[in-house]
Parts: sequence; structure tokens; C-alpha cells
Amino acid sequence: MNSVEFEAIQGIVRFGYGKLTDCSFLLVTIKNADKARLWLSAAPVSNAVARSEAPQTALQIAFTYEGLNNLGCTADLLSQFSTEFKTGLNNNARARLLGDVGNSAPEQWLWGSATSNVDLLLMLYARPGALDAWKNTVLTAGWGDAFATVTELKTSYLGGVEPFGFTDGVSQPELDWERSRHPQQIEDTYTNRISLGEVLLGYPNEYNRYTDRPLVPAGAFAADLLPLAEEQPGMRDFGRNGSYLVLRTLEQNVEEFWRFLREHAGSDEAAEVMAAAMVGRRKDGAPLVEPSTIAIPGADANDNRNHFDFASDPEGMKCPFGAHIRRANPRNGDLPSPPVSGIKRLLTLLGLGEKTLHSDAKASSRFHRILRRGREFKDASTSTQANTQSANEGIHFMCLNANLARQFEFLQSAWLMSTKFDALTDESDPLLGSREPIQGAAPTDRFTLPESQPGERRTVEGLPRFVRVRGGAYFFLPSLASLRYLAATGSSRE
Repeated sequence: MNSVEFEAIQGIVRFGYGKLTDCSFLLVTIKNADKARLWLSAAPVSNAVARSEAPQTALQIAFTYEGLNNLGCTADLLSQFSTEFKTGLNNNARARLLGDVGNSAPEQWLWGSATSNVDLLLMLYARPGALDAWKNTVLTAGWGDAFATVTELKTSYLGGVEPFGFTDGVSQPELDWERSRHPQQIEDTYTNRISLGEVLLGYPNEYNRYTDRPLVPAGAFAADLLPLAEEQPGMRDFGRNGSYLVLRTLEQNVEEFWRFLREHAGSDEAAEVMAAAMVGRRKDGAPLVEPSTIAIPGADANDNRNHFDFASDPEGMKCPFGAHIRRANPRNGDLPSPPVSGIKRLLTLLGLGEKTLHSDAKASSRFHRILRRGREFKDASTSTQANTQSANEGIHFMCLNANLARQFEFLQSAWLMSTKFDALTDESDPLLGSREPIQGAAPTDRFTLPESQPGERRTVEGLPRFVRVRGGAYFFLPSLASLRYLAATGSSRE
């Protein structure tokens, strides 16, 4: 099996650039395709090769579907991208699927709406105090002739704590960079180690298959700039070492969040307990369940904030079923928990195993993981020339995945927004839920908490929407080889 070409992968896939605390995301449109390709051909994009010392700066680049089209990509190449990428994040059907309704609807976004589309995303990272100088280095004299700025999303370093006050980013899947993982057709228990093809195109995924992606005939113009497709040696692989990137500006109403909790809990101390139940972790990042006593592949046994699953809490007595982290990653295997063996496992495989209310109530985690790379912002304007509003504090949520429908969109719609998750009814994610009522059904503004005895529950009703979507788009994060190909071939269409 071929090795991984770290020199061709943009660094954000492998590194979070945590030491590069100064960061901004520049959203632009293409003014002149020829000059844009010229700028791209010399852009100092950072790769994923590990170094003995962390870099001082980094630059990453991603394109929307419109951006690739405006750059001059051929219709054949564009047609091979996924439907979700081609149709974008801001259409009505997708908005309903993802819960982007009401005051989070795309027509109210600060960027990424039908009237404020973007072509290109530049991610600029630098050591403290060095961002402006890095920006001046990157945005060379030809930049202004090639691109027009839609907005700049500034970020704030909050010490790894998101605006509600909880430690963030402590749990990520471990990618199988060694390509040693051989996923089984059925895996009984939770694993945190996932196949490379779940994030990077051009590699096998958890189904042991290659995700569809743009390929180019080996004899086509400039195709030799691209690697061979592993499973189709007659084709060159434009998608290999690339990934789909989701960027969403999520504004958090911090004042309303804590006001609501204090009003319903009765005291600051009780409010903090209720907030932890909604998140599924305490403020310091500690999960509400105990660390697992059984090894979890891809999770350090000494990392108590990540070495856990919910098998020890089948009744949701410690971490509520509807808690944010339990929805975002149920940490389960392919079979219902707890794991069984022998004749019981055989009966389970035949659908004749012991049934509980929560049996088969949620999909297996390993097929729906995402790699998060977002940054917080606070008192940082995100206004645009077309919209003078601004978002005050929140997260510029960013994630990478190889299949938008199966990963990000499934997680967002079936786990976070669904009012039927894990046998719950009439409630969605307590932090991100839209609270939009379903016609003819009960309100969805509730959160269920466990009481002291199994089966006893307490319901908090009237939850407001605490997080508002203010912008978003789907991007393609190309490999460095594909960037060179784009710079070399766009003009051939004209």
C-alpha cells in the first residue's frame, strides 16, 4: 500500500496550528482569473510535513464550487464533485436539513448568502503579534488585481475556552496516517482511530472504498502534475490529498444562555451543573462519565477527557442522552451497547438480541466523524460592505471531511438537530438546536435531565436558541499538487 504524501497535503489536515494563536479567515471573490492563477502559482501554502519546531506562520487555501468555476476549471472536472458541494450551503433545502431557519436562515447571513457569495478562503495563521506582517507577505502586489475582499473573519485567542466558558477542542478523531487500519465490516465497540479516507480523498474510508472525487485522464494536458488514482491507475487523481471544508460563523448569545440557566436552576452553582449537563462536560473539559477501563483505539488511556465512551452510562444517568457531546459523537460501535459475545452477539446480529428503548436508536460513530479546526471570536467584527451588522462572539466553526452528506450533514441533521435522537422526543441539541416547532407536533424547546432513579426524568422547557448562524459555505481544500494543476490548466478552457 502506498505511503502518504505529506508534502502534498495542506497542513491544516494534520495540524491544528494551536501555537499560531493569531489567525484570520479572508473571504474573497475572483476579479481576474488569469491573475488569480498567477498569484496561486506562487502562494506560500503550508504543507503537512512534520518539523522539529512549529512554524512561525501558515497559509491554507480552499475554494467554493463557484470559485473553481470562476478560476476556469473545466465542466468535466466540476461535474465530478459531490452534489452537496456543487449546490452549496445556502440553498433552502439544505437550510431546512441543517436547521438554518428563522434568524439563522441564509438570507440573513453576513456572508455566504446568495447576495454575498465567496470564491476563495484564505486561512492565515501566525505567532502572537505577527499576523499583520504575514498578511502583507502573502498579499503581494498582484493580489488586488486578482481578488476582491468580501469580508475578513477575525478570530480571538481565548485560551482554548469557547464563549460559553467551556474548554473546547479536547476531542478529535485520530487519523490513520500509517495506513495500518483495516476496518472490519462490523466493529462491536467504539474506536477513535479512523481510516484516512474519512477525511482525505484518494484513500480508502471506513467502508474500505474510495469516495467519488474528480479524476483526470492520464493523457490529459498537465495531468502529470497529479498523482495516479490508487484504484484507477489509468486516471490521475485531482481529489487525492484534498478534503471538503465546512466553515460556519456561529454567534453565541452568552448572556441569554447563563440568564436562562440561572432562572431555571435557581442559583449560580445549580446553573453551572445544568450547563454541564447540556454540554456533557464540566467547564474544565472533564466528561460527566468515568474514563473507560477498556482500551479505546486512537485514544490515549491517560487522557481522561477523551478516553471514554457511554457504555458505562446506558441509562443516561450521568450524561443525559441529549447532551451536546453525546449527540455530536455517541462513541458507539456498530452494535448496540453494551457489547455482548457468544450466542448473545449472534442473536444481536440476527436482530433477535435483547431490546431496550435505546437499542439501534442511533447510527455507528465511525462513519460520521469530522475533523474540527474552528477558532473562537469575541468583539471581532464580521461585517461586510453589503451588510453593516456584525457578530459579537462565537465560533467560526470549521471541519474537514471526505463526504459532506455522510459526515457533516448527517451529524448536523440526524444527531444535533433531530428531535428523535436516541429515543428522545421533541428536543434537539440544547446548545445548537433551532427550536423551530414541527407543524402539528409538540414544541422542540425542551431538554431532558435524569433524576436520581433510572427511568425518572425532569424536563426543562422554553429553551431559547442560544446559537445563531451568521454565515457559511462549503469549500474544497485541494492538495498542493492540485493547486499547481489549477494554476497551470485554467487558461486552457478559455
